[in-house]
Parts: sequence; C-alpha cells; structure tokens
Amino acid sequence: MTAKPERQLKIGILGCGPIAQAGHFESVTKSKNCELYVICDVAEDLLQRFAVTHAVARTFSSYQEMLADPDVEAVIIATADAFHVPAALDALEAGKHVLCEKPLGVSLQEVKKLKTAVQKSGRLLQVGHMKRFDPGIESAKQFIDSELGEMLAFKGWYCDSTHRYAMTDAVQPLMVKSQAARRPDHDPKKDLKRYYMLAHGCHLVDTARYLCGDIEEVHARHSQRFGAHCWFVDVAFANGALGHLDLTIAVRMDWHEGFQLYGENGSVLAKTFNPWLFRSSEVDIFREATGGSSRVLGADAHFYRRQLESFGDAVLNNTPVKGATVDDGVASVRAMLAIAESAQTGHAVKLADVSGAL
Repeated sequence: MTAKPERQLKIGILGCGPIAQAGHFESVTKSKNCELYVICDVAEDLLQRFAVTHAVARTFSSYQEMLADPDVEAVIIATADAFHVPAALDALEAGKHVLCEKPLGVSLQEVKKLKTAVQKSGRLLQVGHMKRFDPGIESAKQFIDSELGEMLAFKGWYCDSTHRYAMTDAVQPLMVKSQAARRPDHDPKKDLKRYYMLAHGCHLVDTARYLCGDIEEVHARHSQRFGAHCWFVDVAFANGALGHLDLTIAVRMDWHEGFQLYGENGSVLAKTFNPWLFRSSEVDIFREATGGSSRVLGADAHFYRRQLESFGDAVLNNTPVKGATVDDGVASVRAMLAIAESAQTGHAVKLADVSGAL
C-alpha cells in the first residue's frame, strides 16, 4: 500500500452488516484518499468488534450523534434497502456527502424526494453501482464513447448461480451477525421476486444504462420454476439501439454475467465475474478498421475501493461525481418498476409512465 496523503476525507460508515464487512470497511482502509473515521451501528457487539479490527477513531450507536460530529465529512450508507433514502436524507440535512449502497431506494416517490434534497443541499451523492469501476467495463465505455460510432444493439445477462455461496464463502471474510442488528419491518427475502429485482436487477439495469444511455421502454416476461426466477426484457434505448436483458436467478451452472454490444465501427464482448473475486471483466473490443481485437488487463479490480476513491476525489477537489449519480439511481428504480409492471401486465411499458414502489 502507498502512503496516504495528509488530507483525507473523513468517512463514517452506517451499518456493520455483510456489505460493510465484505466491501466497505476494507475499501476505506485501503483507499488512497479516505480515512475510516467512525463506525455507527445499533448492535453494540458488531460496533465494538469492527471498531477494534479497523482502528477507528470513534464509534456511535446513534446515527444522529454521528451526523452531529463536525469531523465526519461523508457517510457510506451500508444498510438494508428500506433505510437508504431516510438515512441519505438525514445525512444531507446534516451537511454530509453521501455514498449510498444500491439500489438507491425502493419506490419512485422516495428517490425523487431524495433527488430534490440532493439538489438543494449542495452536497454530492453517489450510488454504489460499483461495476462502473470494473476496468474491463470502463474500457468498453471508453470505446463506445470515442470509437464505436452509431450503436445498433446490446445484449446483457446477469445470472446468479446455485453454487455462488460455496465460492463467495471461500473468498469473503467471515460474516459476523448480531441479534441486536436493526432489520426492516418485513423480511426482504420473503418476496424473492421483489428481492432479486432489487438486489440483482439493479446491476443489470445500471450496466445497460452506463454503456447505452437512457432506457425509454421495456417489454418484459417473467417465469418462475423450481425455485428459480427468470426475466427476459426487450429494451428500447433513447439512442435508437435495441436491447435484450436476461436476469436469471439461479442458473444451474457457474456465475454467468456479461454483455455483447454491436456498433458501427466495432463490437464488444464481455465476460464478468462474481464481484467478490475482485477480478476485472474480460472485455474484448473488436475494431472494424483494423480487423483486430484488444483486451485491457485490468489488474486493479477492487471495484469498491476504486469507487470510493473516485467519490473522495470528487468531494476533496469539488469535481463532478464520476460514478452513478442520484439521477442514475432514480433512473434505475424507474426501469425496475417498468420491468415489474410489464412482466405483470404483458404489455410494453414506457419508463416515463411508471410510478409506485417495488
């Protein structure tokens, strides 16, 4: 690790759950420009354990007390989905910058309210769509923006595996749980159809939007058999390109994620790995002009750390957010709502027409 500069962004992490344990604690401690200053959780056992492990300066069991600390400059919201928007609103009101886990929220009304709050606050909010910081996917984005020309079509798939936990348990730290942890009023996993869309569908939607731009309309079908869920979604992008999204959980094979993209001056073929391997996507870029293809090495693929460093740069240098903005978060929720409505009604749905909650 390289030495950190004297000026670092003081970060407070809300929540000591799995996503913080697997991703955010290490990201802050390894980042080049951020300091893990404080941890906050209502579960005292988790709080003390990770405070010692990561040598934080302060701990709080009250979120409001953490937000009142003038030394806390930014907050990472690493809680259950239902708490994202309320926690982000409180942080903005307290004058803190926010890195919020995905999805941004669970209803269109609440994320639009958050967007308004961000605009009024003068603070930065970045949504934790960390796949935007996968070096392979970044190389695809650069090619699309600079060389591809007119886009024809995009096919993307995100297929979780029945064997994923045997693999992730081997590469993640031991997940520590607490009976005192704060949980939503209802168990999110009781409705797996909704849970899978929020937890996994948001990744697929954001990757499609990141590479292809705004989605105008979707036409979705959903099937549920032998405990597995599958969505096939036809997409109309604002740039005129056609799209097809495949969200399947769980496939009876290895983790299966990636995309193909066809354009005027070339094409892109990508294979993406489970994020906890911290391995860059294998992205082959074919250039029609040369008749050859290239692939970026992407040796540094700690997406969570790279996302945080980008957030830190934006705050410290007063520059625009390079990751997913609040507008991206709202658009992702809107797209998931449209997919859910289309799958239920059997009709194509324009994103501009959707409302409600997932």
